[in-house]
Amino acid sequence: MHGISIGRRLGRRWMTLVAILVVAVAGFAVYRLQSIFASQDVVSTPSAGANEIVPFNPKHVVLEVFGPPGTVATITYLDVNAQPQVANGVPLPWAYDATTTQPSVFVNVAAQGDSSTLGCRIKIDDVVKDERTVNTLNAYTYCLDKSG
Repeated sequence: MHGISIGRRLGRRWMTLVAILVVAVAGFAVYRLQSIFASQDVVSTPSAGANEIVPFNPKHVVLEVFGPPGTVATITYLDVNAQPQVANGVPLPWAYDATTTQPSVFVNVAAQGDSSTLGCRIKIDDVVKDERTVNTLNAYTYCLDKSG
């Protein structure tokens, strides 16, 4: 009976053993790194709080256009949802009044009238954010608030 020595067997299969050893060491290293950086920790939020949106501090927005009695104006404005609106042939004084729970509003009003004096005003929560008055023939004026 002819025996094969252990050294000879290792000589033929040494690459396979080294590959198995490298894979085992790499797997152990990945396992340890995951535990160090806490990758298995699960972060969760309460389910009831995630679906409920609570409105906060409603904003009261007023856009005004004013002029001498009998003045008729064409008014363009952005409402509280930033949608353009037009009001043609409106007698003055004119006002747009809305309340919103949006965190910020972008409002704009522009008007051209048939008199020599025309003014506009933007108020948010009874605080005047912008006001202009123009004195010229067929007056045109505008008011803008970008961060109300």
